[in-house]
Amino acid sequence: MPDNVSKMKIVAYSDPQNKTEEGSMMVQINPESYSQKIEIKYDDQQAQGTSGKLPKFTRIDPQKMDFELMFDRTGVVNGATAGEMGVDEDIDNLQKLIIEYKGESHRPRMVSIYWGTLKFDGVLTGMEISYKLFNSQGAPLRAVVKAAFMGSVEDKKRVAQENAQSPDLTRVRIVNEGDTLPLLCYKIYGDSKYYIEVARANNLNDFRYLKTGSKINFPPIAK
Repeated sequence: MPDNVSKMKIVAYSDPQNKTEEGSMMVQINPESYSQKIEIKYDDQQAQGTSGKLPKFTRIDPQKMDFELMFDRTGVVNGATAGEMGVDEDIDNLQKLIIEYKGESHRPRMVSIYWGTLKFDGVLTGMEISYKLFNSQGAPLRAVVKAAFMGSVEDKKRVAQENAQSPDLTRVRIVNEGDTLPLLCYKIYGDSKYYIEVARANNLNDFRYLKTGSKINFPPIAK
């Protein structure tokens, strides 16, 4: 997909790895704005032997994005006029594209959204439709769709990211001035209570004294 797409395009697919296109649509009117939300999670438990809380990073939640899309069949926008269903036909096409699921996945399709320099991969988490204008027969001629999406990460990338934070990997840390074994255990495992096991694994006779510049191995520990 080329960069700098002038009209927002939504592409649907069921396989997040192969990304075989199963349908797409260009929005009728580009949104005036969109919102982006990124949440970073911390564990705020206090480590043993510390005087204050030291938040420990746990994860970054999937990115969230909200869009407002307008559909208009009054003839004002590019001469688009309404059939018997008005904008309901446009809304149905959007829902079939990003909500209706097919195949073995038994879940709504994944989507890629392109607009300008924006490229977002994710899945719909919610949709709110507001009808604004009607003809004499009651058919809706204008609608605003508020669509919320959550970013997706391919399985291989997700596993790699989770492993990067996994306490099941042996790690080596250099002792800095002021470090204590409970504090380092808290940073590695998310809990300071494992300091005795780490002391035993490193043959430390006195875990209360750590030599600055020395190396400490933090082995896998079953929780």
